[in-house]
Parts: sequence; C-alpha cells; structure tokens
Amino acid sequence: MELGLHTFGDMDANAPDKGAEGARRLKNLLEEIELADQVGLDVFGLGEHHRPDYVISSPAMVLSAAASRTKRIRLTSAVTVLSSDDPVRVFQQFSTLDLISGGRAEIMAGRGSFIESFPLFGQDLGDYDELFSEKLDLLLKLRDEEVVTWQARGQGKIRPSINGRGVYPRPLQDPLPLWIAVGGTPQSVIRAGSLGLPLAIAIIGGEYPRFKPFADLYREAGENAGHDPEKLKTSINVHGFIADTTEVAADQFYGPQSEVMNRIGRERGWGPTSRAHFDQARGPLGNLFVGEPELVAEKIITAHRVFKMDRFLLQMAIGLMPHDQIMRGIELYGTKVAPIVRKELTGSAERVTSQAN
Repeated sequence: MELGLHTFGDMDANAPDKGAEGARRLKNLLEEIELADQVGLDVFGLGEHHRPDYVISSPAMVLSAAASRTKRIRLTSAVTVLSSDDPVRVFQQFSTLDLISGGRAEIMAGRGSFIESFPLFGQDLGDYDELFSEKLDLLLKLRDEEVVTWQARGQGKIRPSINGRGVYPRPLQDPLPLWIAVGGTPQSVIRAGSLGLPLAIAIIGGEYPRFKPFADLYREAGENAGHDPEKLKTSINVHGFIADTTEVAADQFYGPQSEVMNRIGRERGWGPTSRAHFDQARGPLGNLFVGEPELVAEKIITAHRVFKMDRFLLQMAIGLMPHDQIMRGIELYGTKVAPIVRKELTGSAERVTSQAN
C-alpha cells in the first residue's frame, strides 16, 4: 500500500497582501513536498480550487516546481476539476509534468465539490453530470491515442469535436495514470469501476467503515465489466495529523481543522462542529486519523483490513497550520508511521518502489 499526503494549499484569505501570502504558502508547500520525498513517502497530491483561502488553482504548475526538487515521490492532482477544464489542456499539462518528473505524474479527476470554477470558466451548473462524463470520455481518448478523432455529443454543447488532431507532448508513462475521485455518489463509483480506473474515496465525516460499500460496489462494477480484479485499485483520502504525542496532535490540529470545517459548513448548511465532535471523530472508527505515530499507524492498518486499499492519502495541512508543525508531522509520518505500516502489511519496513497505476 502506498502512503502519501494531499493538500489544497490553505492560506490566509484575509491577508492584506495576497500576493505575498501566496508566495509564502507556496514556498512552504514546496518544502513540505520535498521533505515528504526525503522521508520516503510515496505520493503527494494537490487539490485545485479558485478561492481566496487556497493558493493552488493549477496543480500541474505547482507539481512541476516540486518535480525539480524531488526524486521518487509520485506527484498527483487531488483533484483536477475536470468538469470545468479542457481535457486537452489537462492532458498536455500532466504529460509535461510526467516528462519533467521522469514518469511520476498522475491525474486524479473529479467533478468538484466546490463549484466556483464553473461560472469562472463559463460552465453551466445545470450540466454538472454531463460535463464530467463527456470530458472524461475525451481525456481517456487523449490518453490512449496520439492522433485523436472524437465526436462530441449534442452538437458540441459541452465541447467541440476533434477530427484527426495530434495531441502533444506524449507522457513518459503509457498510459498516464488516471484516478477517479468520489465523495460518496454511487453512480460515480460504478462509472470508475466500469471503466477500470482506480478509485479514490474521500472520507471527511462519519465512521470510515461506513464507506466500505463504495469500495465493494466499485469492485463489483469493475468485475462485471470484465476488468482484472487485481487492477481495480482503491485509495482512501482522509483528514488527520501526527505529532510526538496524541494530546499534542489533537490540540494542534483541532483549531485549524474545525475553523475550515465550520467555514465550509456555513456555506453548505452543515451544523457547527465542536471539540467533542472532533474527539469522537478521532476515535478508533472515526474519520480523523490524529495522534502519535503508533496510534495513527495502527488505525491505518485497521482501515486496510476493512478496505484492502492500495493507497492511503492523509490531508494534514488543513487551515492555517504552522509550517513547523506540518513539517514535523511529515517527518513522523515518513520515519515512524510508514515503517510500522509497511512492516505489518509486507513484512518489511522498507519502502517499495511505486508502480504506475
């Protein structure tokens, strides 16, 4: 199982100088990715947003900067909002990242739980499902064929057809790894399985075993479509934090994480969270993986028994977390948590070279 991190690049939306704040956050973020590589983590993912509280609007651009500072870690979006982007440009950007990184690029495509990109790029939210379905179809075509002929649906409402055009550059990996990210929509899970694409399940609330039916549904859909069960890969993406003691981890993570969840909750009509809710969520079956290295490692191992997943991504840098705390958390993840998990699952604490998906 691969172990990694992902982040949205949270920054201070109220900073008086947004350019300086963005530069500070990106500098720190590149140091975090570099450290993750140095301590032997397998994957680092960056999420796309178009809001004042997140610095990453172009994951491929930031990951390209990280590629020149890292050697082994795989670099993925988490996610690319495919519905509001152009599949040709997405493919070209991540193909370029793949060339720069020496074959370490991946795309994690999703419909987008935040919707600010749709009006920004002139997309109609009424076409939410159709946008993703049609653009995913084109992205797969671009991945499989150098010279592309692709017929748009509905007289080109979503995007014009392509008639025998070459798309360049081509990636080093063939095919370029493409995951589908879902937040709990069964139709999206079935689509990923039917296409035989790896599935990333975002778990941000409730007890994590409640999401196992999505993994089961995915594998069932994939096998029904004739795909090799061994190639139907899954990931769970969760919130969490690691510190030297469980008490310190909880105290450091609660404030920034709860501020973000309450802010988003006000936008979406969720009820407010509290320290009691937070402490319950970091219990044995809760969705938060927070604590000292041994506790978090055991929780990951237990989750693996439930999901049999191929990848585990932890979102530690949530809200305005101090950079030094994030760096310490990454260090502990790579040097303490990862060896425990790997030894339990493989018999060896050593990192296994990641394979393209």
